[in-house]
Amino acid sequence: MLYSEKVMDHFSNPRNVGEIPDADGVGEVGNAKCGDIMKMYIKVKDNVITDVKFKTFGCGAAVATSSIATEMILGKPIDEVLKITNKAVVEALDGLPAVKIHCSVLAEQAIKAALADYYKRQGIDPEPIVGKIGDCEACGLH
Repeated sequence: MLYSEKVMDHFSNPRNVGEIPDADGVGEVGNAKCGDIMKMYIKVKDNVITDVKFKTFGCGAAVATSSIATEMILGKPIDEVLKITNKAVVEALDGLPAVKIHCSVLAEQAIKAALADYYKRQGIDPEPIVGKIGDCEACGLH
């Protein structure tokens, strides 16, 4: 299986690893059956993601997609962040092998789950804004 240099770089030197103890939103997605679990923590100020950290249990592609996803959302307004798709994550990594596309889906879901949690904490129903948060079965690759 061939990975791009970007995938290898983000796997070997993942960005924004860790947790934010006083996070404004925390999203956890994944499935123990497939072995990939992502947890994303966000800080939000004035509708902008001011800090983001992640913890991922999974394969190299899962770590790489989590890492690049945090770089893609840091410093961005929420309305822009909501437009990020798994396709954009794959493109940012210069591609992923087909069997690893589900990792990019998880990264997109982790971002959305963290935002949904953020809205819930504000007393706002997240579903009309963020949409439904799927699980690993939803990506249909397992």
